[in-house]
Parts: sequence; structure tokens; C-alpha cells
Amino acid sequence: MAAPLYVTQSGRLWHAGLILIVTVGLPARGKTHISRALERYLRWLGVKTRVYSLGDYRRKVLGGAKNVPSDYFQTKSPRSEATNALRRRIKTEIEDQIWDFFTVQGGQVVIYDANNGNVKARKECVEKFESKGVHVIFLESLCDQEAIITANIRSVKLSSPDYAGWDADRAVADYWCRIRDQEGVYDTVTADEGPFIKVMNVGERIEVNQIEGYLQTRCCFFLMNIHTRPRTIYFARSGQSLIEHSYKADSDLSPAGWEYAERLKAAVVARRKAAREERKARGEMLAEENPLLIWTSARRRAYHTAWPFVHSGFKVVQKPIMSEINPKGNSSCDPADAYFSGVWDGLSTQEAMEIYPDEWERFLADPYAHRAPRAESYHDLSVRLEPVIFELERCQDDLLIIGHASVIRCLLAYLVGLPPNEVPAVEIARGDLVEVTPASYGVVSRAFHFWSGEGRGDSSGQNLYENFAEATSGKGSVLPDSGVNFAADAMNMEREAQEEEGRDKQAKKEMVKRAMSLRGMGSEEGRRSAPQLDRLNDGRAGESGGEQGQEGQGDRDTGTSSGEEVLSDLEGKEQGEMRDERAMSIIQI
Repeated sequence: MAAPLYVTQSGRLWHAGLILIVTVGLPARGKTHISRALERYLRWLGVKTRVYSLGDYRRKVLGGAKNVPSDYFQTKSPRSEATNALRRRIKTEIEDQIWDFFTVQGGQVVIYDANNGNVKARKECVEKFESKGVHVIFLESLCDQEAIITANIRSVKLSSPDYAGWDADRAVADYWCRIRDQEGVYDTVTADEGPFIKVMNVGERIEVNQIEGYLQTRCCFFLMNIHTRPRTIYFARSGQSLIEHSYKADSDLSPAGWEYAERLKAAVVARRKAAREERKARGEMLAEENPLLIWTSARRRAYHTAWPFVHSGFKVVQKPIMSEINPKGNSSCDPADAYFSGVWDGLSTQEAMEIYPDEWERFLADPYAHRAPRAESYHDLSVRLEPVIFELERCQDDLLIIGHASVIRCLLAYLVGLPPNEVPAVEIARGDLVEVTPASYGVVSRAFHFWSGEGRGDSSGQNLYENFAEATSGKGSVLPDSGVNFAADAMNMEREAQEEEGRDKQAKKEMVKRAMSLRGMGSEEGRRSAPQLDRLNDGRAGESGGEQGQEGQGDRDTGTSSGEEVLSDLEGKEQGEMRDERAMSIIQI
């Protein structure tokens, strides 16, 4: 459970009872991807949910394809009695596990991930579980686009134990034969079978039938926002600000913060190039690169960190709802709210312990749910970020979120599936780029270190945070095997980021030189037409005209140095504008 919105003594929510979501669909239709995404969302809501995959259990029992009977997937001719008995045993055992999850482990929702393409088999499943008080819903995934199916086969099925050691093209052809074989006996779900949700082409269109209840409709709403298009999500903290330890100051970036912003852009560009080369080395089919979209909060330190991306033509979107965890009582961005600052705003860890010892003890007992006086807890923040999660699922572009440590923790908790007690303790260091790639069986997460400058850590090596509420000191611990020790496990890419930044600066210089060259050509053409005007005014300019001519000649003779001066002015223009912005920020503070 990444962000339980409600908790009951039974662990079951909204009086929804027990729910079994049975997936239906031919192979390679995205059923596993949909199942895992829905499981992640329901767990985030606080619903005890688990996916039971018939294919995974079959591989666990039998192993790879070499141990599967040759007629196991056969449909056009009768199977042997031994194979039928084996199929019945595997199906019965996994359904027994489902019932154990409901009755012994206290689960509320099970997603039964299997083909279930036969009317008779679906009817038997409904009769078995509804007789025990379980509400059964069919979730059918349909797809009529061969490009999506083939991409799913190559990205997911080829890496399964069924095709270990197979040639990729041969494995694809074999899987297509399995699909064609099952198409002949496949039955789509009809209205008389009961409640169902049909998803066409993984979110392109949705059809529902007899869906009732709050939890069931939330599932429908979530399924309207998902897709299977490959993409990558990046997370990075904002740069250092002039006033770090005050929420209400909303200060601008420090000089080191502006340098960090430039390095971040270089690191993201370098990492995207490297990731593409990694996919190419693995033999994956490389489509056109996804556009990169940047999200930031409306805090100055966040959206100013994204300015280098704006100047490079990337789309940057500000989202006020993504402001950091609020040590104030009101999360509004109205400056008047600064008068209602929470009691911990601006305090260090030691000061909070000394001034409010009772609150500190309660905070240590439950760092996720405890709310300091007139402040915001991580639970409150998770609830506030729910609309962002839907947008995150809906976005099909590569996405970079430049934000605050607390916000990044909550979003990572949703994607990775962290329990609540671990969320506040996740270390998100300034200068690390966290990369999350959604996959059919979950997500793949990695971290890359690109910055060691001012603002990353203190004299003792501890990570620096914007304010006390953002800091992780005393907020529990992340388990060693959780796979999300991002600060400790980050791979170093400082050299690659520095090289990319150098190439970017050189490209900008060349672009300005070309612009100056074109401008110089235009000036020269203008000066070539000047003698005609001189002849019209001959005899009236006198010595003054001669002096002007000499000055003009001097300008032509020193055209190179004049161009260099303009280049220097242009290079300094952007920095001057940045300095003006910083000065205004200080005045406003």
C-alpha cells in the first residue's frame, strides 16, 4: 500500500465485499500489463490486492517450454488425458490460492490473470466463487492492431522462460502460431454472462456492463487512463535556492542552483541517448524517439530549474499541486498564507526536538501519517497528488518531473509499490536522476549521479533538503532489499553529463557565430549601396562627409572585432536577464 486513503479494522474498504476480477483475452493483448497497473492503483488506494497469474504459476510448476507437453496449448485436436489432468490440476491449485488470499490473508480484490477465452470455463469460475460470496467481474482486453501485438510479444514474451535460448524471430513466429490456434475457439464476453469491462487496444475505447459500486467504478475510471506505449519517467530534485529552509520564502535559485539546472539538462539528454543505445544493443526494434515533456511545481526553485529545457525548445508545464510537503496549515499558493505558517516551518531537526518534544515523539511513532500542528503529513500529500497520478498514467511521452523530495517520494511509492512506512525515508539526493521504466510485470528503476556541487550535501556528507519537512532524518528506514535505495545505488554519470554540457555550449556558440555571420552579410550589402547616396549628396556633405566615410571604412576594417563584441553581448544577454530575475526574486522576498 503506497498511500492508503482509508483504513478499516477489517482491511476491507467501502463495504465493497470480496471482488474477483477475471481477465479475458487472447495472448499478447496486454492483460498482464493491465492487471499489474490496476493492482498498483488499488494498493495505492489502500485495498489489499494481488494478481494471480495462471501463466506464471504454470511456469513455476513445469518450468520452461521444454517441460510443457507438446499438446498443452493445442485446441484443434483433442489433448491427451494426462495433459488435461495437468491443466485441471494447475487451474484448481491457483484458484485454491485465490480463496486462501480472501479467507486467510484478509485480501479484498484478486485479479485472476489468464486467457479465460471459453464460455464454459468462465461460467464454472463464476459459479465457484459467487456461491462463496465473491463478486466476479470480467475484464476483457481486445486488440485488432497487429503492431501492438507484435510489440508486446517482442517486449514481454520473448524474455519469459518459455522462450529462453530461442532465436527472436523464431519465437515470434511460434507465438503467433499459438495466437492463431486459439483465435478459432475464443469466445468474447457477452452481456448475459454478468458484469464486465472491455478495453479496446489498451485504453482506446472502453465498454462496461452492470458495473456498480464505488470501488468497481474507480477501477473503470483508472482503466480509462492507461496505455502500453513504451516510455520512461525521470525524476530529479530542483536546484539549490537562495533561502533553503523556509517554505514561505519561495526563493529563487542560488548561483549554484543555476549551474545545477544546466547540468541537469545535459544529464537528461545524455541518459536518453545512452538508453537508446542500450536498447539497440539488446536487439530491440527502435521506433522514433518519444518527445520529452517536463513537469515542475509552481515554486520558483522548481520551474527555474527547468529554464534550460525551455530555452532548448522542450515543453515545460507548471503544476501548483506538485508543491512540496507543506509545513504550513494551508497548501494554497497565495502569499497571504505565509502568515499562517506551521509550527515547524524553518526549524532544524534539533530545534524541532527541543521545542516540541511531544510532537516529535508522535512523529517518530508514525512519520507517514503524523501531521504537525497546522502542517501537512505524507498521507495528506499522497491524497493531494492523486490527480497527478492519473495524468502520469495517461501521459504517453517520456516525462521528466523536476520537483521536491517529498513529492518525488510519493510518486515513486506509487510506481514502485512501497509500503507507507518506507515512503518518508527514501533518500532522493540533489544531483541524482532517477529513471523509471514501466513494464508488463511492474517497473524497472535505476538512479544516476550527475552532480556533486554545492547544495548536494552538508559537511558530514548527509543529503541537503529544502526544509525540515522534506528531510529524511528520523523518518524510519528503507529495507535493504526494497530496490529503491536510490541515493546509495546511483550509478555515476558525471563525466557524461559534463561532456554533454560542453557539446551543448559549443553548439550554442556556433549558432551565434552563424547568426552574426548572416547579420554581417546583411550589413555589408547595405554599405555597398551607400555610395549612391553619397553621390546624391556630393558637395553638400563637405569635410563632414569625408570624416564619416573614414569612420565607415574604420568600421569595415574592424568588422571582425566588432562581431566578437556583439557575440560577447549576446552571450551575456541571457545571463543578464537571469541576474535581473534573481534580483527581483530577492526584492520580492
